[in-house]
Amino acid sequence: TFPLALDVGSGRGYIAQHLTKETIEKLIQVDISENALKNAVDSEIPTVSVVADEEFLPFKEDTFDLVISSLSLHWVNDLPRAFREIHQVLKPDGVFIGAMFGGDTLYELRCSLQLAELEREGGFSPHVSPFTAVSDLGHLLSRAGFNTLTVDTDEIQVNYPGLFEVMEDLQGKYILYGNINVFCMGESNCSWNRKPLLHRETMLAAAAIYREMYGNSDGSVPATFQIYYMIGWKFHESQARPAQRGSATVSFGDLAKIDGLLSRGKK
Repeated sequence: TFPLALDVGSGRGYIAQHLTKETIEKLIQVDISENALKNAVDSEIPTVSVVADEEFLPFKEDTFDLVISSLSLHWVNDLPRAFREIHQVLKPDGVFIGAMFGGDTLYELRCSLQLAELEREGGFSPHVSPFTAVSDLGHLLSRAGFNTLTVDTDEIQVNYPGLFEVMEDLQGKYILYGNINVFCMGESNCSWNRKPLLHRETMLAAAAIYREMYGNSDGSVPATFQIYYMIGWKFHESQARPAQRGSATVSFGDLAKIDGLLSRGKK
């Protein structure tokens, strides 16, 4: 049971509706968008909404037993700082559980747009927000002070009639996976140096490239979303620690003889 939890980048509270009051007694929802918090969905857990930036969390050190974040950290300008802020507001032996979009997200769309722009306009500009590589994630969490880390990755593939339907969903509609609303995207490129528009000819070329390179046999096209899952703990004396180097009494080379070693130990 977590007496006090924090949802960083909560949006309209999509995670809160899946939590129970038997697990979390009180939840603080933080998002930089005031409108999202005002339209938050109902939850059985007592919640408090706070408008704040993930990079500047307005809470005292060692405040929360649990911090969660779902599919919002790819919007952060300074991800190392956001991780440090999360680590700071956690209590010792508190845990951070998060999910964020990974580097292979929407690779089909990005590649198609780049090839089309190179062909039609002689160069390309990013039209999808940058993402973090999984090889960097563990290092960033470790630098922020987290230990006993777990990092995992998964991919969800959603099929669409074509490129234009993909982009329409990314601009603010629900993406359905089976019968479940996986996430409300509201996504476009947040890069400062992004190109303000795409020409019609470039868009049509990108749609043709998308279908030619990645199209399914039924005429639809896939959009891949890579998701990183992470768990990190704030240090506490009670946590288990690795044994000192050189303290092992059995070699890995003896694993084949494990049954004999165990029976000898019983004797």
